[in-house]
Amino acid sequence: MDSGGLFERIRHQLRQGRLMSARLLIISSVVTVLGFSGVCGSIMLEMRRSAQELSRQTQENLASTISADVNRNIELYDLSLRSVISSLALPQLSQVDPTIRNLILFDHAATAQHFGQLQVFDAKGDLRLDSGTLTPAHINRADEPFFRIHVAQPDFGLYISRPMQHGDAYALVLSRRITAPDGSFAGVVAGSIRFSYFQDLFSRLRLAPHDVIAVLARDGTLIMRTPFAPELLGKNMMARIGMDRMLGQRRGWFSGEGKVDKISRMYVWADSSRPLIALVGRSWSDVFQMWRNEALRIGAILLGLAIIVAGFTVFFIREIDRRAAAERRLEELATTDALTGLTNRRKFDLVMDREWRRAVRARTPIALLIIDADHFKSFNDSFGHPAGDQVLVGIALCIADSANRAGDCAARLGGEEFAVLLPELHAADAQGIAEAIRQKVEVWSEGQAGVTVSIGLASMTPAAGQHWSMLFEAADKALYAAKDLGRNCCVVAASRNDLHLVA
Repeated sequence: MDSGGLFERIRHQLRQGRLMSARLLIISSVVTVLGFSGVCGSIMLEMRRSAQELSRQTQENLASTISADVNRNIELYDLSLRSVISSLALPQLSQVDPTIRNLILFDHAATAQHFGQLQVFDAKGDLRLDSGTLTPAHINRADEPFFRIHVAQPDFGLYISRPMQHGDAYALVLSRRITAPDGSFAGVVAGSIRFSYFQDLFSRLRLAPHDVIAVLARDGTLIMRTPFAPELLGKNMMARIGMDRMLGQRRGWFSGEGKVDKISRMYVWADSSRPLIALVGRSWSDVFQMWRNEALRIGAILLGLAIIVAGFTVFFIREIDRRAAAERRLEELATTDALTGLTNRRKFDLVMDREWRRAVRARTPIALLIIDADHFKSFNDSFGHPAGDQVLVGIALCIADSANRAGDCAARLGGEEFAVLLPELHAADAQGIAEAIRQKVEVWSEGQAGVTVSIGLASMTPAAGQHWSMLFEAADKALYAAKDLGRNCCVVAASRNDLHLVA
């Protein structure tokens, strides 16, 4: 490979290297940002799962605590009911003093401030005994649900009523059946737990504004709720919250929307085997509040990192562009004739080699003009070098004005000699351009002591294995022929092997 082709190959590789550097820089920046985004995204997803699991565990612990407290009091009260039933079976009870009888019956009764009086009703529903007084009022409860359930279902066990309002207060009625020795229905023993118990229990808890705690019976009846909603008490919530699922799974959670405020929450229960089930709900907004704050912080850091990486990327790409522009400028300076602005000899050789190869591949003609200023040495001696330089600039302008196609290449080969490469032109077309150059120089030089040019022209369709120097030699010989013919003319080489010159 000749030096021109090698130089062109090296220059092409350098240009490709700059483009590759910019691409690699952009790709590296994008991969870096995407990598950090992927890592941070994975971390945030894991944090989100952790936040959800932590909230679930916290709510489950709270539900478990509430359930244990509520059901322990239910069991204590149930023990009091059982104790009364056992004492009523004593044969000597009817013979003792009423005061002693009440002490015997209600000695083990639960006496917490939120527990109501224990009362014994006979088979007709009339109140017979009351733990709070020796003279019970004349009351009949035969139509009450807590009484009728034991009449209808002898094996029902402990009955927990729906929330019932007595005056301004709500309470739950707990009752058990009294069975006679012969197995017949003998009455009911009943008591109550005031809602002040639940209110006091819930008031000790630190709840978020949108937290909800509900106590449900096993049939789905809402016993108590905080925030307090009287319109929902006693309503059956089975269809809404999926009691079948709760009863089939001892502990778990589900996502649902509040009936009152329409807020989406995570609802957790801890022990569905108890008579009353505690359900704790926390809004998803509160569940993910800390995670959301962390996600925003990490997102801001990631955004800042992306901006910094983008800034550095833009800065380095601009530096690469500036360097490339400087290199292009240096390349232009290295391949441009400083006096005329035309391509210099080194650049011309590279273009000649490239166009020659293209012509070989495409099997198209290529023409070459070699132009020389006539009597230039004597002009220089007569008028000086500055005037000679002006003449060369004028000739270069005439050449550039005539050879103005996109693929044409006009160059100063050295001294007063110029060349014009005309791809895809036969000799006849190239001769027209050569004559235009000669005539323009002749017209322009009328005020420049009559400086003219001689032109040698050669055109050929190159074949594989041939070198462009053959075309150059043919055009050069045609130039010498033009000189011999008296100058200020154009001579065309008849062929590359036969230099029969035509004036």
